[in-house]
Amino acid sequence: MKFGIVVFPGSNCDHDAYHVAKHVIGADAVFLWHKDRDLKGADVVVLPGGFSYGDYLRCGAIARFSPVMEEVAAFAKRGGRVLGICNGFQILTEAGLLPGALRQNESRKFICRDVDLVVETSGTPFTLGYRRGQAVRMPIAHAEGNYFVDNEGLARLEGEGRVVFRYAQNPNGARNGIAGIVNEGKNVLGMMPHPERAAERVLGGQDGRRVFEALAG
Repeated sequence: MKFGIVVFPGSNCDHDAYHVAKHVIGADAVFLWHKDRDLKGADVVVLPGGFSYGDYLRCGAIARFSPVMEEVAAFAKRGGRVLGICNGFQILTEAGLLPGALRQNESRKFICRDVDLVVETSGTPFTLGYRRGQAVRMPIAHAEGNYFVDNEGLARLEGEGRVVFRYAQNPNGARNGIAGIVNEGKNVLGMMPHPERAAERVLGGQDGRRVFEALAG
């Protein structure tokens, strides 16, 4: 299994994701430059956290126009697995690969701390290593992690089992405490918490490692 980690100007979790894929779980991994159109044979594409293009317009709004995103969209349409973490989640919503939007936290403050999550479904390629209802802990680090979707969209997400992670205690005001969702095909996951920062004991916990292990098969 080969992981392709996209690098945008301003990405700051790209090396973290690469490290977990290659050195922690032992998968093949390559970096994918935002201006390239070659996914280099990746089986899984990761859009990492950070501040792509400095968030100068709106989080993810410029990155979604990068040449590589055309290939990512086509890859996802073919059923390829795409994982968007934090800024990557924002990019996925801006690109229309996931519904809704990420707004400024209700507190109007940047939040950086560990949070407790509930796994809402194990029926996705990203959560095969978890059980439904399992409590896990991962860090968040964002100023715009407040997930919003209209009532109709929310009903669809909940009714179709597409809410994957939910905050045990909502830190940012996200609708229904949503921390992560998948697309209709369940092959694209966007999540605000950072699983790559919770993949080794030395970092305080390994609850996020299972996301990468599930993708690696």
